[in-house]
Amino acid sequence: VEQSPPQSPGPGKAGDAPNRRSGHVRGARVLSPPGRRARLSSPGPSSSSEAREELRRRLRGLIERSRVMIFSKSYCPHSTRVKELFSSLGVECNVLELDQVDDGAKVQEVLSEITNQKTVPNVFVNKVHVGGCDQTFQAYQSGLLQKLLQEDSAYDYDLIIVGGGSGGLSCAKEAAILGKKVMVLDFVVPSPQGTSWGLGGTCVNVGCIPKKLMHQAALLGQALCDSRKFGWEYNQQVKHNWETMTKAIQNHISSLNWGYRLSLREKAVAYVNSYGEFVEHHKIKVTNKKGQETYYTAAQFVIATGERPRYLGIQGDKEYCITSDDLFSLPYCPGKTLVVGASYVALECAGFLAGIGLDVTVMVRSILLRGFDQEMAEKVGSYMEQHGVKFLRKFIPVMIQQLEKGSPGKLKVLAKSTEGTETIEGVYNTVLLAIGRDSCTRKMGLEKIGVKINEKSGKIPVNDVEQTSVPYVFAVGDISEGKPELTPVAIQSGKLLARRLFGASLEKCDYINVPTTVFTPLEYGCCGLAEEKAIEVYKKENLEIYHTLFWPLEWTVAGRENNTCYAKIICNKLDHDRVIGFHILGPNAGEVTQGFAAAMKCGLTKQLLDDTIGIHPTCGEVFTTLEITKSSGLDITQKGCG
Repeated sequence: VEQSPPQSPGPGKAGDAPNRRSGHVRGARVLSPPGRRARLSSPGPSSSSEAREELRRRLRGLIERSRVMIFSKSYCPHSTRVKELFSSLGVECNVLELDQVDDGAKVQEVLSEITNQKTVPNVFVNKVHVGGCDQTFQAYQSGLLQKLLQEDSAYDYDLIIVGGGSGGLSCAKEAAILGKKVMVLDFVVPSPQGTSWGLGGTCVNVGCIPKKLMHQAALLGQALCDSRKFGWEYNQQVKHNWETMTKAIQNHISSLNWGYRLSLREKAVAYVNSYGEFVEHHKIKVTNKKGQETYYTAAQFVIATGERPRYLGIQGDKEYCITSDDLFSLPYCPGKTLVVGASYVALECAGFLAGIGLDVTVMVRSILLRGFDQEMAEKVGSYMEQHGVKFLRKFIPVMIQQLEKGSPGKLKVLAKSTEGTETIEGVYNTVLLAIGRDSCTRKMGLEKIGVKINEKSGKIPVNDVEQTSVPYVFAVGDISEGKPELTPVAIQSGKLLARRLFGASLEKCDYINVPTTVFTPLEYGCCGLAEEKAIEVYKKENLEIYHTLFWPLEWTVAGRENNTCYAKIICNKLDHDRVIGFHILGPNAGEVTQGFAAAMKCGLTKQLLDDTIGIHPTCGEVFTTLEITKSSGLDITQKGCG
């Protein structure tokens, strides 16, 4: 639970145990009638790690078996207040007085690992961690405590997950494997253009999967051009068929949708294609597309509703523009396209549309790829520009007007400069908006149960165990505030959350050094810090940046440009030249980055890279021979094969 600041450091602090008693480990009698002692038998002789694991198992046993379990210290006034509260409610509870057991300090350490709370009292009600004194009284005043005190059997499910995307499905399947009764609610509100899709969330239906497949379609077009230089002869006119591509991609996605449904069925997870809205604590209203309402209750909930594309809020945007929600199943070729935005979604879509031969313009408000390394971002944009994508910098649309209906039709776009009074207009067949995404959290009744959201972004603040401001509600995926918006992150955090809630695991999701790749025509892979961020955190004088341009062997015979692909690592001089930023612009950047990301998890240094023998001839080997630093100012252009 999100903790309040630690209570007064004296009485409730671990280690201060003036009344410690030797002998058998046991709990003290509690104030509530009739009162029970919590007993924690001492472990037999074993290694420290085994003993710690055994202690963790016994603590979980106490929590599982107790309606109310309080870990307390007999002299702590905050603990006394909580015990008196339960006594006044006539609720029997188990109490373990940590100052009266031999291994109280170790118990408190393990409790801290389990709950992320270092203070006492540490309160559990029906296996749900409520928190300390302040949180317990807040729960009592809001009515949540009374709700938690109901028997578990009163709930329809152990866990209800709202959102059937990557994070939600991962959490659901893992919880079911651990023997829990699980429901998944998933409902796709159609886009303004009427597009909706099946189970699996953004990545599978309107994100990573169709995006990568359309990127591959564009790469194959480039490979066709290259193939002539390698001796392939073909005389017929080569052209691209949009309908053939989208049909094949949608068929693949449909097979994935079916696979997810089958997987849930095999694990006895209830899947309901309906919209979920909280109506009170532990209770959710479920509405299907016919408007029929049903109510379900659960002991715990996971919010995994993801995000949807943002619109401009100007005349004609929702009526005539499309977003990534619509593009991948568009039944006709989009033709001459204006892409509005400079996000990775914008540049990836612009890249593959240009790659299949369309006339593409990108309208950019300010910078490319905000949040990414800006040197790399500009190189991505420069390559796209050299390969036919037009950029309109420092402009934003102010009106979209339909000139002709059709598939595609014709749209007139009026735009204004962000730096002055200049206005421009252009005519396009399709306008694709990719200006960002909004969290799907505002119309699901979270305010009725007290889940706090960031009012500006709609994201849900969570602690390091994905817990929201309400103890029994968790959030994973793109809606979690401050977390990377990436499918593998959602999958990992959802799986680990289920293991912590219902298994014996304490493992938390590690959000440091998460690798990613932007699938633009020339792919950009990265892991760790952007150069700007590294300078901000470590200061420029404490960094050494190694870099080089390189020429993939496959590009040489094909006659493609030299000194375009680029590699860069950022090293911390104060920590053995530890690699804190990894960046590559080149073919198959995702495949290259994945391997080096594992090395960075292991503490990769420049010396370890130098000690690694490269695989020749590959793009990845360039990182084993980096010699030139930015600070040296030496030329990094390449003359031939290394």
